[in-house]
Amino acid sequence: MSTSPSLSQRDIYLSFFMFTTDLKPDNSEYRETVIKHIKELQKFGYTGFEFPIAPPPPESQNYAQDDLENYTQLRSYLDKEGLTEVKISTNVGATLSFDPSSPDPQQRQQALDYLKSRVDITAALRGNIMMGPIVIPYGLFPVTEPTEQPIWSDQLQDYLKGRYDNAKPILNQLGEYAEGKNVKLAIEPITHWETSGPNKLSQLIEFLKGVPSKQVGVVIDSAHETLDGDGPEIFKTQVDYLDQQKRLHYIQVSPPDRGAIHTSWLPWQSFLEPILKVYDGPIAVEIFNAIPAFTNSLRLTRRKFWIPGEDPENQYPSAYYIADQAIKVTQQEILKTVNSYR
Repeated sequence: MSTSPSLSQRDIYLSFFMFTTDLKPDNSEYRETVIKHIKELQKFGYTGFEFPIAPPPPESQNYAQDDLENYTQLRSYLDKEGLTEVKISTNVGATLSFDPSSPDPQQRQQALDYLKSRVDITAALRGNIMMGPIVIPYGLFPVTEPTEQPIWSDQLQDYLKGRYDNAKPILNQLGEYAEGKNVKLAIEPITHWETSGPNKLSQLIEFLKGVPSKQVGVVIDSAHETLDGDGPEIFKTQVDYLDQQKRLHYIQVSPPDRGAIHTSWLPWQSFLEPILKVYDGPIAVEIFNAIPAFTNSLRLTRRKFWIPGEDPENQYPSAYYIADQAIKVTQQEILKTVNSYR
């Protein structure tokens, strides 16, 4: 069992999904925006940030080399601006073009090459955690041929078994590669209304039994666990098992509506207690702001948290205010949880 660090030592990251899904690392103007956000958010106590790594455009021929160079330059720019101590994790997803679960062996190899390039980017950012839905492409809901009727329930789970079997050797090879780069892979189970699978922590645990590399583990997200988990008692046993297997790689706190954490219905204690007893890594705050990339896909009806420097100021909460409140309540709940079992 790991010894939980004190509150002052606990790294809390903020996901850049508050602002964007694409850091545009080759865009010098947006680099300045990234720097501005980081410096403001550091004032609230954030010690690290989760960077979304966007997939390359379809026409890109040398994406691996080009993207690596651009993100390396972004890290150098952060360092030059006095942000050498800022910690980074990355958020990466499988895509329809880069699908490790594909029935096509050539596409699976392309997916492996793509995911390796994202490991390289994570290492170039001096990160040691790459997380995300890297088994099945995010948002993929299979359909039957040729009627293209959606597949659900038993039929879906039977179908996904074959996709999981396709992905296991790819993820194992990726884990072996990532180990050489000192990067842990944290697979995210995503709730059933966002993607077809894996939706549950139990499904991901079963998947990982076929992936020998312990470099491949899980990220547990409070939003997904609240919506699709098996309840607090089973959750405790799952967390203990993952700790014993050395596969508990990353934690995210996010409310079920993916909005303001400090006013959300989030079961803090039942979520944090089993985790903090065994996990001493970073905890990331993940909030999906109502930016164009999310409004349709997540059907966001709430107002956007206006972004300083991007949106006109208005009477509603800003992204900075929401981030400030989020870290405050997260720190409070961590402290409350730790004190409860001392």
